[in-house]
Amino acid sequence: MISLKPKKGHLLIAEPSTIGDLSFNRSVVLLADHNTEGSVGFILNKPLGFTIQDLMPEINGSFKVYNGGPVEQDNLYFIHNVPDLIPNSIEISNGIYWGGDFESTKDLINRGMIKANNIRFFLGYTGWDANQLDDELEEDSWIVSENSYENKIIGKPSDSFWKEKIMELGGTYLIWSNAPENPTLN
Repeated sequence: MISLKPKKGHLLIAEPSTIGDLSFNRSVVLLADHNTEGSVGFILNKPLGFTIQDLMPEINGSFKVYNGGPVEQDNLYFIHNVPDLIPNSIEISNGIYWGGDFESTKDLINRGMIKANNIRFFLGYTGWDANQLDDELEEDSWIVSENSYENKIIGKPSDSFWKEKIMELGGTYLIWSNAPENPTLN
């Protein structure tokens, strides 16, 4: 059931039937770009077991690092809501920006000018070739949702995010909100 068409800034919510897919099971993805050539997004609710300082000791910050998706997991990406502080940022939508000058970003973090509710780091991203996301939507792998949190989504806790979005859908989705992550283990 496709209700909204995907576009930059929208959220993709993994259908409950996406069981067994380690990357996308219970994922909420922010679409950072969507056009005729393909789509790029970042999984917002899959924190990894380390911080940015674990990856880059010169950064004095304990910001969590998230699994952004299965593509280029050896590269660090970030989204933020402080474009006035980080030069060369690309606007996604609703006051959310992607990337920018990383040296400036490190300096701003070290000086305490960027807080956890301003920035989110990812290893890897989620990517789709032209029409691939449309095919997955036709297969009911994803539900497209507007980002009602706007730029506050960056500070949104990740532990119950998928469940919250599923409950907002209501109807037949409500039963899935309390189901175990892997129903075969129940």
